[in-house]
Amino acid sequence: MAKAILETEQKALEINLDHHIYGTFAEIGAGQEVARYFFQAGGSSGTIAKTMSAYDKTYSDAIYGSEPSGRYVSEARIYKMLDHEYSLMEERIRLERPETSFFSFANTVAAINYQRTIKGNGWMGLRFQTSPNSAPNNMVLHARMLDNDNRLQQDAIGILGVNLIYACYYFRDDMQRFLSSLMDNLKDRIFIDMINVEGPEFEQVNHRLLCLDMVRLGLTDVVMFNPEGKCVQVSEFLYKKSVLVVRSRFRPVTVINWEMFNSGLKQFREDLGARQEDAFLLTEITLDDLRSRGSIDKKDFLDRVTALAALDQVVVISNCQQHQKLITYLLDYKILNVGFVMSIWHLKDIIQEKFDQNKEGALIASFGELFSKKVRIYAYPAYEEESGKLLKAAILPVPEGMQYLYLHLLQNKHIVDIKEFTPEILQVYSKEVLRSLRNNEPGWEEMVPPGIADLIKKEHLFGLEEDMI
Repeated sequence: MAKAILETEQKALEINLDHHIYGTFAEIGAGQEVARYFFQAGGSSGTIAKTMSAYDKTYSDAIYGSEPSGRYVSEARIYKMLDHEYSLMEERIRLERPETSFFSFANTVAAINYQRTIKGNGWMGLRFQTSPNSAPNNMVLHARMLDNDNRLQQDAIGILGVNLIYACYYFRDDMQRFLSSLMDNLKDRIFIDMINVEGPEFEQVNHRLLCLDMVRLGLTDVVMFNPEGKCVQVSEFLYKKSVLVVRSRFRPVTVINWEMFNSGLKQFREDLGARQEDAFLLTEITLDDLRSRGSIDKKDFLDRVTALAALDQVVVISNCQQHQKLITYLLDYKILNVGFVMSIWHLKDIIQEKFDQNKEGALIASFGELFSKKVRIYAYPAYEEESGKLLKAAILPVPEGMQYLYLHLLQNKHIVDIKEFTPEILQVYSKEVLRSLRNNEPGWEEMVPPGIADLIKKEHLFGLEEDMI
């Protein structure tokens, strides 16, 4: 049965009436609304030790120190704020309030500006105790505001801040309810695309599953995590970089995937003239791919990303069935260039789909959305089953009505062939590898990247039973 959603002021009042909870609010930039909800709810003297606002960078620097990067709406800034404010509370009032559980809330926000050149985003976090003598916990998130008005965005940040504090105190033992409650009273107004939790209250949290649930529960359409499993945010990790995306099921990751990673990234960097540190690879799994057998199997998901982590890959979980949706998301964060590595069959499907959907006159506009000057597709070849002919992008048969448009895309290098590939592995398919693995047939070990067969056996991934090894 669906749980009732509490109003924002009701949440704030419940916290205010709990006299074991006491703390500070520090809000810089456009996010000056969270403390206001606690004042309006009544009883705030039992909760609030201090509120502080800082809009001017000079004042903010005097309190928290300067930012070498020059970026004040950042993850680094939020941790500086939490460190400073929480340590001040412990230093100044711990002796006077030995029975109190302390918290420090902080946010740093840039709301939409008058010229609409800033869309609005912010960081917020809570450092909190659950008992007076316990070690503190951290909960930090990044949000994108979707309202097209400055005042509405500020109000949304206020609601989100109350939701965050309430979730940490009342829902931390149920992470799905914890995540869902962050969006209370914020439908279609906020995307939360990064969450990090740490501390004694969150020791049992699987951060990869946390990321999956963020997309599954609708907090965001795109989330990414690093090989260690920690959620990372695009603007912090890839700001003004270029990214190459390999989308697949990775069930399991195969030698073809491995070659796509290596040959694709090498060619991508060469084509851009980019240094190694300026062009990154992302491996993407969509919710549709995870639901290919019905409901999402979390063990199956963890098996896939465990293997990708062993290959040192950053993983993206998305609700972007269409490539254009992911492209728009990445370019919104000032990504310089976006590339995709895909099989020639996948490219053929995209072209046919675009043609079928737009042959009434919007074909050029449709392809223009996908192939901006910042986007390029790298096609990985395959053998035609009937003829045995090696099929590449340069000779791919396309519908008659778009031959000239396709030629334009080839000539302008929006679509290019992968140069380096191994013909002997082109007929390796993940479903066949999975079948061979589960049936303990010889030879599957050579069909996965180096070290992955040993990992699959050691961790019993993808349904491989111990007595089969």
